[in-house]
Amino acid sequence: MPVSDSAFMPGFQSLDTELRDHELPVEGSVPEWLSGTLLRNGPGKFEGNGVRLNHWFDGLAMLRKYEFDAGTVRYTNRFLRTGSYADAMAGRPTGQFATDEHGLSKMLSLLKRLGPPEPTDNANIHVARIDGEYVAQTEVPRWISFDGGTLDTRGEFTFDDMLDVDMITAHLVADPHRGEHVGHGLSFGRTHEYKLFRIPDGSRRRELITSIPTDSPAYVHSIAVSEERIVLVETPLRINIRKALSPFTEGFFELLEWHDDADTRLHVVDRDTGRLRTQPAVDPFFTFHTINAYDDEGSVVVDLVAFEDNTIVDALSLDRLETAGFAGVPPGRLVRLRIGPDGTVSREQLYDGGIELPTVPTPLQSRPYRYAYGQATDREGANGLVKVDTAHGQASEWWQRDLYIEEPWMVQRPDATAEDEGVVLAPALDVAAENSLLLVLDAGTLDELARAPVPHHNPFGFHGRFFEH
Repeated sequence: MPVSDSAFMPGFQSLDTELRDHELPVEGSVPEWLSGTLLRNGPGKFEGNGVRLNHWFDGLAMLRKYEFDAGTVRYTNRFLRTGSYADAMAGRPTGQFATDEHGLSKMLSLLKRLGPPEPTDNANIHVARIDGEYVAQTEVPRWISFDGGTLDTRGEFTFDDMLDVDMITAHLVADPHRGEHVGHGLSFGRTHEYKLFRIPDGSRRRELITSIPTDSPAYVHSIAVSEERIVLVETPLRINIRKALSPFTEGFFELLEWHDDADTRLHVVDRDTGRLRTQPAVDPFFTFHTINAYDDEGSVVVDLVAFEDNTIVDALSLDRLETAGFAGVPPGRLVRLRIGPDGTVSREQLYDGGIELPTVPTPLQSRPYRYAYGQATDREGANGLVKVDTAHGQASEWWQRDLYIEEPWMVQRPDATAEDEGVVLAPALDVAAENSLLLVLDAGTLDELARAPVPHHNPFGFHGRFFEH
């Protein structure tokens, strides 16, 4: 049934405007040394021809680019022109997670021994640069190539390998020290398998590291990668494959079931050999996002955002988010797990506030680090930006009434001598003014250096990366 999105707060209202290479006015001063591009991905439309989607995660992919040069900021936004986009414009919006036909649940209709429909090409979650090509990513293996300058859609991205997966992470871990990306996928069959792989820089070939069989596959959004190990966190949020057989299952999220009697299991894999080192079980929790991992005297340390259960998944449906926004969304907690070589696990909470969409600078990925940056989420009428000092259990916060911060990205100064010497780039939405902007903050103090207003509102996005020039 046709539904208007005018009753939704601006972060969940569709956008029609596209701009190309538009110079933004700058209030304050952007450091001259900052040279590169922040590329962002996320939903830009939540309806097509008056028919509304069901879940935030199903919004149509829109790329956003902030290009920095000599103190200026130039902005481009562009929808991915895919089959999913064309269907939505014709009044047949479909989604990967909770809206009808070409989603993950329908992809699993292969279990009916019928030809499954093509999974969605609405690659709205993340971006990467693979073999010199910019790629928009989602959690089914239909990624989309785009032009890094104009953001124009080029077509479906293909790998030069035969690795067979039915689901694939949109969270590749970029490790500049080894010159590779590390990721995971999930394949369904008589034996379901998590598959860990690497993609060497300059290649589009996924090299299998190992496969981990499972009788009851979980929904795994991201993995943790240290210099020596990979940790796959298998929570009690499991995928009920049999439900895919039902003609009444509308979206992938309807296949997800929380198993109260299950633990969360930590699969620790040797990154070089693929050998499974240990598989300890801990008290149940759910997570979307790992923050970082590093090795420490034989143990592996994993920092992540933990939720008590899967309530967060349903809380992000558009029906729940209508008018109330994020006020009803449960907060995640920054938790550190230390996994010993014998499988013993200790747990420590590093920040008492709510946090999500955490990042660390790329040079510190898979290495010991001190500072994490993320959204401070437990607010009403706003959220903030938080910098957590993981070494001393301290935190600094920046926030402003009516302002919603998206995923922050810290960029180190080229000649930095301290880990937090640089800037934090934080896209934000002023819900009172119904206008978006980009914040540039000092990464050490969180003092505001500059803000660059965007001529329109951007719906709340998901993830991005900074690419140096």
